[in-house]
Amino acid sequence: MKLRHLALLPLLPLAALAADKFTVTVTHSLDIARPSEMIAVPWTEVNKAMPGALLQKITVRDASGRALPYQVTNVAPLAKDPKGEGLAYGELLFQHDFAAGEKSATFTVERSNDVTQPFPVKAFARYVPERLDDFAWENDRLGHRTYGPALAAPDPTKKKEVLVTSGLDIWCKRVEYPIVDRWYNKGHDHYHKDEGEGMDMYQVGTTRGCGGTGVWDGSKLFVGQNYTSWKVIANGPIRAVFELTYAPWDANGVKVSEVKRFIVDAGHNLDVIESTFTFEGAPELTVAVGLNKNSGDKGQAGQSEITTKQPEGWLAQWELQKSNGELGTAIIIPGAEMQGFADDNVNRLVLAKAKSGQPVRYLVGAGWTRAGHFTSRAAWEAYVAAEAARARSPIKVTVAAQ
Repeated sequence: MKLRHLALLPLLPLAALAADKFTVTVTHSLDIARPSEMIAVPWTEVNKAMPGALLQKITVRDASGRALPYQVTNVAPLAKDPKGEGLAYGELLFQHDFAAGEKSATFTVERSNDVTQPFPVKAFARYVPERLDDFAWENDRLGHRTYGPALAAPDPTKKKEVLVTSGLDIWCKRVEYPIVDRWYNKGHDHYHKDEGEGMDMYQVGTTRGCGGTGVWDGSKLFVGQNYTSWKVIANGPIRAVFELTYAPWDANGVKVSEVKRFIVDAGHNLDVIESTFTFEGAPELTVAVGLNKNSGDKGQAGQSEITTKQPEGWLAQWELQKSNGELGTAIIIPGAEMQGFADDNVNRLVLAKAKSGQPVRYLVGAGWTRAGHFTSRAAWEAYVAAEAARARSPIKVTVAAQ
């Protein structure tokens, strides 16, 4: 009997046995550290290397064998998948902290017999109908919100706030866990005070806030109004992706509409935004991404200093608030579209060339001294410079079956 079994061994599906794991190698060319680097592997590559893999039955390990949090995005909800190929899945995502000088790292993705438990949520976005159509998002570093149609609607009775703006707000956090739902439950009077988790200390009004956009004609900024619709594409635990659509507005005789796609990653103070402007009658437009010059909340405004770097494509602002600490904000446009800087009465602007239907990619965000990550202007600007370098020099990912 033993001889018979041995004779059959060459006929076993050895390829299937070898498909229980594969390796992912990530390389880059920078000497600087790259903390919380997001690594994305298309699920088509996962299924090719490890056929029939299930998103809830895999483990991602670093070179030391440590299991890493991961996320699988969704591209085709409710897609039929009779062959178990993961047709609804988009990408396998996980993160790695590259130390300075570490230019390569290898990871193993393997099947698991057990169901992998959900990981703590570090990136999150949602529509907030209970607060006049706000849309809010956050990661473990920072929170944001922007404003929807209910807030813009006129109210002759004057019983609600009315604000018409496409500016973006900041909620400063001192904790890594999600706070959006808790703060909305607290009510307006509470989240404007630091009660241990952070606070809303940023004033937007009709400015661009931290990262709102417009069309620049050389002397005047033409801006849209509150977003009109939203769509959540991915929602944690380590990346949130969503889109906001803005109705057409007049930009000095040109009708312009915009769709913003936000990519919010855990461990980062800057979000990636891709703005796609649609217009007719001009081959291209100059668009602007802005920062409020004086964002101090309710009498908090203090000294504000800026640094601009034309070749690297970034603008950083450092503001001292009277009793709320200090706040750094920044915009990075790392691509060839970047065209320089400008100002109007209330905004500092980074300019870019936009073609109709083609996205303009930029990074926007903030850092607060009380959060502990950046305690000086120099530390904030060093972070912004490093993020600009990372944006210009993306990682390379290769997959190899074992």
